[in-house]
Order: sequence, then structure tokens, then C-alpha cells
Amino acid sequence: MEVNENLSEKAQYDYKLVRRAVDKGDQKAYAELMSRYRDSIYFMLLKMINNKDDADDLTIEAFGKAFHRLHQYTPNYAFSTWLFKIASNNCIDWIRKQKKKKLLSIDNPIGTEDGDEMTIEIRSRGLDPADVVIKEQKAGIMREVVEKLKPRYRTLIELRYYKEYSYEEIADELDLPLGTVKAQLFRAREFLMNMLDHRKDHI
Repeated sequence: MEVNENLSEKAQYDYKLVRRAVDKGDQKAYAELMSRYRDSIYFMLLKMINNKDDADDLTIEAFGKAFHRLHQYTPNYAFSTWLFKIASNNCIDWIRKQKKKKLLSIDNPIGTEDGDEMTIEIRSRGLDPADVVIKEQKAGIMREVVEKLKPRYRTLIELRYYKEYSYEEIADELDLPLGTVKAQLFRAREFLMNMLDHRKDHI
């Protein structure tokens, strides 16, 4: 394994973790990379958008994108530099999207021109195909990474995939709006699916 000698010891160690993750599909290596940088990424994003929940969500998204592209990383520069670039670019894209669109809540009533109110209902029909894949893989493959998630995400994933709660049951259990549960589970699921997609290359 050739490592760029110009890298710091920390960056060289990161690169060894990257190679273990990419070459062997080593879940502990993924989990350790996440553990080493999760807080730093979170606080950088929090400074950019000044909202804890959104910073949490974007942290998950950043790791999902980085792990999905991990095979593209080369040790010409530190892994942390590469990761922070992905996280900041993703956050800038998110900020642009927020400016372009009016956020529409799927929980709150929407006023119509006639003065009436309507609500948007999204039916939950149990696990969808992506959920089923995660459910089938739940026997330990993702446990290392799931354990490194923030408690809020870990609880959501455990209720959905381990206890097989419906969205509505999770919303009741955690006293959260249904839309919040769906949005956060969507981000967490994207992250896990990226991990599973990458792992398939090594099975």
C-alpha cells in the first residue's frame, strides 16, 4: 500500500482506513472514519446554516456521499480535506435549493385561494423495496456504522428496521411530526443504501 509521504501521520492512518473500507468492505473502517470526523463535519455545517437539525441531516448526507465515492479518493491530499470539500459543497447545494423553493410541510394544512385548508397525505404501506434490502442486511452488517450515528438517527433506524415500526408508530413513539420522521429516515436510509451498494462490489 503506497501512501503519500507528504501526508501527516493522521492522514496516512486515514488512508489505511480508506483502503480497508474500499478493498475489504470493512465496516469497522467505515465506522472509524465516521467516528473521527462526524463532530468536525457537524460543527462546520452548523456554522454554515445555524440549524442543528439540518446540520445533523447534512452530516449524514455528507458521509453517505463520501462513502459512496470512497473508491475515487486518492492520497494526493488528506482524506479530511476531501471529506470536508464534499460536505461543504453538499451544504452549499442544499442552501441554494432552499432559496429556490418554498418549503411545503406535509404535516401542516395549506391555505387555498378560497380560504379552505387542505393537507397532503402520504400513505405508509409498510416497508418499501429499499427498506426491505436494509431489513435483510440488518444482521450485523451495518451495526458498526449504525452505532456511530447520533442517538436520534440510531433510534429512528432501530425502530424502523429492527422493530419494524410504521412511520406513524415512530412519530407517536418519539412525539415527532410525521414529516420529520419521514425526512430524517429518508436521509439515514440514503446513507445506509450507499454503504450497502458499495459493499455489494466486494461480496
